Amino acid sequence: MKKRLFLQAGAATVSIAWLSRYLPGRPTVMAASKDVFEITKSEEEWRKILTPAQFEVLRKHGTERAHTSPLDKQYGKGIYACAGCNLPLFSSQTKFNSGTGWPSFSDPIKGAIATSVDNSLFASRIEVHCHRCGGHLGHVFDDGPAPTGKRYCMNGVAMKFIAG
Repeated sequence: MKKRLFLQAGAATVSIAWLSRYLPGRPTVMAASKDVFEITKSEEEWRKILTPAQFEVLRKHGTERAHTSPLDKQYGKGIYACAGCNLPLFSSQTKFNSGTGWPSFSDPIKGAIATSVDNSLFASRIEVHCHRCGGHLGHVFDDGPAPTGKRYCMNGVAMKFIAG
């Protein structure tokens, strides 16, 4: 009996997550000034330069499956940059293993990100975007390590690692 309830609850959760992209309340991204980002492209232009997975996450606010990104276990020295516009977002010095299955950081590079309120999935969360192109990166939570106490839980497909 418990197994069936567990499976039903899991199926309901996955269904809600999948359907949430079609519900009202999707986040709106606010740019630094006049709601225009430094880098803007049409949907067609973004599709030409991004992989389908990158487009789904960066431009459609999707989420990659946990434990699928090679960047989750990347611990070399370097910079994590936006896959859409190459803006440096996070330093490897702030990366930590959160155990969530997504690359996690305690602090972004100053001025690299923008945030908005995400009311999807019947909850209010803080969504993180690239400051330059507005690409969706992930969410920030208040359960990270000292000194910031923040966990920037990012989609690996939305970034690229530049060793150095």
